[in-house]
Amino acid sequence: MKAAPDVQQRLLELQAVDTAVAQRAHRRRTLPELAVIAEASQRLATLSGDVVRAQTEIGDLDREQRRLELDVEQVRARSERDEQRLVSGAVTSPKELERLQHEVQSLARRQGDLEDQVLELMERRETADAALADINRSVEQVTEQRAEATARRDAAFAEIDAEVSEREAERARLTEELPTDLVALYERIRASAGGIGAAALRQRRCEGCRMELANTDVNRVRNAPPDEVLRCEECGRILVRIPESGL
Repeated sequence: MKAAPDVQQRLLELQAVDTAVAQRAHRRRTLPELAVIAEASQRLATLSGDVVRAQTEIGDLDREQRRLELDVEQVRARSERDEQRLVSGAVTSPKELERLQHEVQSLARRQGDLEDQVLELMERRETADAALADINRSVEQVTEQRAEATARRDAAFAEIDAEVSEREAERARLTEELPTDLVALYERIRASAGGIGAAALRQRRCEGCRMELANTDVNRVRNAPPDEVLRCEECGRILVRIPESGL
């Protein structure tokens, strides 16, 4: 394939544009904010489960407390009825009086036990409330961190996308000005060679594969017509001669 030396060197401009676009694509994929957002989202998912469990525990404690308080009221009401019977004089049988007195004492102990359980549940409820408050504070903090990281990501995306748009416009101009067959060769090589289709020959070294040319290859390049499109024997990329090629 033939192409004027200045045309071949413009391939290096095209390659520089493509490399810049690839670098920005890599930067877009590897922004630190993406990891922060992913970690924050995972943390929020965990915290969401913690909130549900804490709220469930509080609900269970409330139901248990209401049940115990109802038991306390029932025991208290029965104890009051028994005491009224004792003081009313309606019960005259010594055996019945003894039974009522024993029952009043048992009910008093039962009421005391139930009230102790209610107090214990109230303490557990306070602990559960504090735990839920801590979780909610963590949710607020992580949500804020994710929002800040998202804002930074969006700003970086906008900057990168603007730069890519500029490079793509430059690329369109270059490919339109370069020979179609040369661009097609470049694109084919670039697709199969890690995104690099053309490389400069600098100080007898291919900048695509970083390999120094053997003497026979140096002679081949030196003796080739200036408009001959050359390929690196090692990597197959288009090898562009420049003033610093060292030939």
